[in-house]
Order: sequence, then C-alpha cells, then structure tokens
Amino acid sequence: MKIKSFLTMMVAVATFVLGMSSCSSNDDEPEAPLAAQVVGSYTGEEILTVSGENFNANPTYLFVKNTDTSVDFTIPASDGGAMVLPSLPVKGISLTKNGNTITGRLASYTGTVTNVSGAEKSYTVSDVTAIFNDNMVVVTYTLKYGNMPFDFVGQFTGIKK
Repeated sequence: MKIKSFLTMMVAVATFVLGMSSCSSNDDEPEAPLAAQVVGSYTGEEILTVSGENFNANPTYLFVKNTDTSVDFTIPASDGGAMVLPSLPVKGISLTKNGNTITGRLASYTGTVTNVSGAEKSYTVSDVTAIFNDNMVVVTYTLKYGNMPFDFVGQFTGIKK
C-alpha cells in the first residue's frame, strides 16, 4: 500500500512539474519594431539659429517608417525672416534603443527641393540626432540650404499627438 501511495504521489508531482514547465505565459508580447514605436506627428517648438539670430516656430514634425529600424521625417517649411525655407525631407535616420530611449542618428542627407519661386535648390542636413522617450522627441540638426553662406542650426522639441 505504501508503494502505491508513493507511486501516486510521484505521478502527481511529475504531472505538476511537467505541466508548469511546459506552459509559458502568453503575456510576454514581442516588442514592436523601433520605427513603429516612434512614428507619428509631434507638435512643439523649433528654434532655428543662423548668423547668431534665432527664429522660433511651433511646427509639427511627422516621422514615418522607412524600415523596421529607421525613419524619415520632414523639416517643416519656415519663414526665417527675409528667407522662406520650404519643407525639407530627411530620409534614413537609423534607430537604436537603450532602455526606454530610442535614438535616431544620421551623419548627412542631401536632397533637392523646389522653392516658392520655382527654382530648384539643393540642401544638406547633417549631424541629425532624434531622441525619443515616452511621447517626447528632441531633434537637432545642421542645415546648409542652397548657396547660403551660413548654416542653420535647428532644434525641435515636441510631444506626440
């Protein structure tokens, strides 16, 4: 009788152990790709500095997916005093994650746009950094537009809509 009781107990323990180890929690959802975590519209304040003068604006930056680990965004059009800058696309910002912070970096991007006069202008955006944390983003960059002798330095701080 003791052996039967012992065997019954062993089967119960084995069933319990195997049952617990073979079942995993489905609560652990896979993390969304980095780009999916940051895409969207961000509204905030932008400061453009050129030749020691600051121009403030309240634009909306739109980040769109390029790949699972990169995004594109557009620097919104702005009126920098006597100069009007058209919207400037910036593509291929690579994303990395450290803790809750996602950082986007791009050494340089060159493109062309048509300005309000219909002329085609080249531009280069360099030293791009976008830091995403929760629903906030801080973007910094340097912009060389057309034949301007001075670079624009931009900083945007925004909150996701």
